Amino acid sequence: MFSDALRQYRAVSSDSFPAATPGLPSLAVPVPGQTRIAIDVRRIAWIRKLAGDYAFHFPKVADLYAGDPASREAWSESIRRAAGYDRPGRDMAAVLGRQQEARSSPPAARDAAARLAVPGTVAIVTGQQATAFGGPLFTLLKAITAMRLARRVAREHQVEVVPVFWVHAEDHDWDEVAACTILDRAHQPATVRLGRPEGAGELPVGELKLDAAVEDAIDSLQSALAPSDFTGWTVSALRQAYTPGTSISQAFARWLDALLGPHGLVVFESSDPAAKPLVSDIFERELREPGRTASLAAAAGATLASRGHQPQVEPQPDATALFHMNGARTAIRRRDAGYAVGERSASADELIAEVRSAPWRFSPNVLLRSVVQDRLFPTIAYVPGPSELAYLGQLRGVYDHFGVPMPLLFPRATATLIDSATARFLQRYDVPVEALQPQDEAALNRLLESQLPASIEGALKDAEEKVRGSLERLAEAMPALDPTLAGAARTTLGRMQHELQALHSKVIQAAKRRDETLRRQFTRAQTQIFPLGHPQERTLGLPFFLNRYGPALVERLLEDLPMEPGYHWVMTI
Repeated sequence: MFSDALRQYRAVSSDSFPAATPGLPSLAVPVPGQTRIAIDVRRIAWIRKLAGDYAFHFPKVADLYAGDPASREAWSESIRRAAGYDRPGRDMAAVLGRQQEARSSPPAARDAAARLAVPGTVAIVTGQQATAFGGPLFTLLKAITAMRLARRVAREHQVEVVPVFWVHAEDHDWDEVAACTILDRAHQPATVRLGRPEGAGELPVGELKLDAAVEDAIDSLQSALAPSDFTGWTVSALRQAYTPGTSISQAFARWLDALLGPHGLVVFESSDPAAKPLVSDIFERELREPGRTASLAAAAGATLASRGHQPQVEPQPDATALFHMNGARTAIRRRDAGYAVGERSASADELIAEVRSAPWRFSPNVLLRSVVQDRLFPTIAYVPGPSELAYLGQLRGVYDHFGVPMPLLFPRATATLIDSATARFLQRYDVPVEALQPQDEAALNRLLESQLPASIEGALKDAEEKVRGSLERLAEAMPALDPTLAGAARTTLGRMQHELQALHSKVIQAAKRRDETLRRQFTRAQTQIFPLGHPQERTLGLPFFLNRYGPALVERLLEDLPMEPGYHWVMTI
């Protein structure tokens, strides 16, 4: 069984990675025709420490979550809880059906959505905000993880499992979602931005309509991409999804439909007004019991902090977990005996009446979104990223408060995709992947030093040791002749050491000039793995990878993406 295999993998791997220190090794996993390097997440600076505890020391954080995803019993219990909770299955299937009809979703996706109306069907859910051209690689990794997990759970527990992608579209931060970065024809980072539509930065992104400028952005993307056998396919698919007059969320959902709908992924646009009446009772309860959600999340955050983990969310005492949506998205805060909606005052009864008559005017914030999600879907597991794992660890009490079963959390696969040339470079020179992140030449210099002829390196070290030894003995003997000369001797020692270090640097520069091939290989690997100094999966957009690998990328990841939480995978496709 998958959960048993995961437990066995941990047992073996924890012997190989015994301590949470930078010295933890990486593990090369032999796969015919491919390169896979598994890196313990406890080595990785950009992944929260919580991810390591969650993967390798779950008992330390068990009370904050619904169960251990390595436990078969936890999966069985989660399935039982989901099946026993009354949800609007038929109504949600109808909402999904109308969305899919509007997007012309693939038949496999429509069939999967229809199965959610059948009692006993459960869901594996993940999600991400709507972004330009599909967002960074981790969007795809999230979806693929959910899809692979759904297949495994269905096989192991003999239950119908549907993978669902929840599209966040009610945030208004336009600058965060408008850009797509790729590596261009010169293998350098290049960023393409969507044209700024009317209302950007004020309206929720789901209400923003793309205009004709989106076609110019796609033209710019096409010009920047290195020509490949898949450039035409990639650009054509983008043009079909991101069309003038389409909302950002619908374009994003169309793009996911095109890539993953044929494999059964159900995409849900969460800003759909038709879904809001199905959760209006949650909105009403939040207003009737002001501050309860915030206090529960704050208490769990304090528990996280006491165990050495930074809380992701620090709710304010006067905050509610709702926004008001009437044009702009406006926070709702407690004020005296009632509420403040922006600058407007409103009583609890007034807002509750509005929830009942127009629930689409309300939106959950980060503390309530997951509860709303799992009220709508029979979720047995959610696939979070490392940061999401932190805020979800603050929500167990919130789930209990609203009476909604909390799902298991199965961390998404985290990976870097490299080409065979970069794989050969890493393996030949045994370069630690994380050493490539600093945007300087420190790691390159160390690599070049390691390639120096032993005679040169040895002679330089020998000269430095002899000079230091001789001048230190001279400095010790000087006071017997003239105490004032001891300082002069040490000054001379410092100057000579400086000169030797300068000579050493000149040797390194000579090595750089001699071995430009090695320098190019290093720079190319660094740019590919850490574009702009940031992790590839968080930086490079999906068009870059689709242009390189074509539609086969999805099939390969569905078959081969490793699913062992606690490891970052560097792999060739």
